[in-house]
Amino acid sequence: MKKLFTLLFLFSALTIFSQHNLNGKITGKGNIPLEGVNVYYDGTTISTVSDADGKFSIKYEPNANSILVISSMGYQTEYLSGLDVSKPLNIAMKISENELKEVVVNNNNEFTRAQKLKLFREYFLGKTSNAKSAIIKNEDDIKFNYDKKNLLFTASSDKPLVIINPALGYKIDFELVIFEVYFNRFSINSLDAYKNFYGGVSRFEEIDNSAKVLKKREKTFQGSQIQFFRNLANTDWEAKKFLLFKGKYNQDPTKCFKITKEGDFAKVELIDQDKSENINLNSKKIVAVYNLIFDKKEVSKITFETNSFYIYKYGNNSNIEDILFSGKISEKRVGDMLPLNYGVE
Repeated sequence: MKKLFTLLFLFSALTIFSQHNLNGKITGKGNIPLEGVNVYYDGTTISTVSDADGKFSIKYEPNANSILVISSMGYQTEYLSGLDVSKPLNIAMKISENELKEVVVNNNNEFTRAQKLKLFREYFLGKTSNAKSAIIKNEDDIKFNYDKKNLLFTASSDKPLVIINPALGYKIDFELVIFEVYFNRFSINSLDAYKNFYGGVSRFEEIDNSAKVLKKREKTFQGSQIQFFRNLANTDWEAKKFLLFKGKYNQDPTKCFKITKEGDFAKVELIDQDKSENINLNSKKIVAVYNLIFDKKEVSKITFETNSFYIYKYGNNSNIEDILFSGKISEKRVGDMLPLNYGVE
């Protein structure tokens, strides 16, 4: 009877384990199993690689809403979401067609590659102390283009950017999907830029977890966008964290946001605003503009161009392009980026 109980316990444990892992098999041309393929959740340290049979098993995160990335050199990267843990994944990867990206040739040599790299580092890595210590190991893979007609500077790379961040103790593989900087005149100077955006998928690998590095990670997390969204989801507002202002007047967050918890994520709805009180609401897209003050000293601004959105388990949100930050909080870029699962089990 005791042996039967032990077997039942082990079976239950294995069942629970399998329910929390996503399993699959990766194949290439001719249905041949692919070994060593990277499988990871975007922006996290949660990753694995396929074995000699092309099989893999990775932690299942149903409420994190982080894209599962399947990546291997020579093959087209796969991006998966809305996964069903009850069914094993069968992923047939396609060989990458080394398509030459269209390059617009400008009849000017005003800007050197060194100037373009300087601008890219500034808007991609940032200018903080953490960012200044970060190194992009394969900068030669970055291609730049300047569309003089539209005053648009772009960057791309056929290979993931390999970033070593000694300050925070991470190696980051970043697949750059988009990088844009718009200027108000023909210039490469950041003072003349008025809008910028970058995006992609990233995989974190810890390379240092010394006490000094752990302390720096926590300091970097404080006042970050991820902390803001986690606090917003949990209605966690206080002077040592974030305070909400409209102009110079402190706001009651419960009168600005309706939070509905749904498991590990939260639905956020902006409560109707009187636009006559906000001189900044000069665009039909803008729903609300608030000032944020972190720890009584770091001042930022947040602009919402959506009436509602979701905040997931890690603090990432469903409307990244519709929620805009400026001020202190926006200074933290890839050089200050922590894994989405930082501090979350």
